[in-house]
Amino acid sequence: MKKTVGIIGGTGNIGEGLARRICLGEKFDVIIGSRESEKACVAADGVVCALNERKCTATTCSGTTNADVCCADVIIISLPFERVQSTIESIGKSVFENKIVISLINPMIRNPKEKYFLPDAPAEGSAALAIQKMLPASTKLIAAFNNVAANKWMELDEVLDYSVAVCGDDAEAKKTVMELVGSVSKLKPLDAGPLAMTKVVEGITPLVITIAMRNGLKDVGVYFK
Repeated sequence: MKKTVGIIGGTGNIGEGLARRICLGEKFDVIIGSRESEKACVAADGVVCALNERKCTATTCSGTTNADVCCADVIIISLPFERVQSTIESIGKSVFENKIVISLINPMIRNPKEKYFLPDAPAEGSAALAIQKMLPASTKLIAAFNNVAANKWMELDEVLDYSVAVCGDDAEAKKTVMELVGSVSKLKPLDAGPLAMTKVVEGITPLVITIAMRNGLKDVGVYFK
């Protein structure tokens, strides 16, 4: 029986793109979540259409509320950082007991006119470390997918061959997340150490965006070779 991935905030481009890519990997089923279940169902229908077009029948995708996706084996939080705490509180912290939760969040200060972005880490040093404090102690929080070019998720004809740093303090949870990462296109999961390393990993994304903006590059990613 396949494991399931639930995506909190799964109706945005990153969330829905993740759902499509994960389902196409044919190893995990996906549940898309939203504050409004109707929006989640529409997004899930879009994923199913994309799967049918590619004759992918090995996996399923459905839509529901953010609270209900927490029945999944792995939960991805795909929200702006400023909405994470209120969402966790509205769902209820107890739902996350003993769950594997993935953060892909990179708080940033945007200066598009001046063509540079800066990290905007909370007092804890990273979004992941701050989210860890919002969740029960038994939650196995892992950071992954932080540095994948956002626009690439929905472009299903494009190969994703980036390196993906995976940070976390629970070895078994990290192994599961690395398996998930490795099932998506040609992404290469790399063990990037404990969750404390997110202080570095989350800061890579604004650097990558700045380099892309200032050098006329598109959808720049990270490779460790």
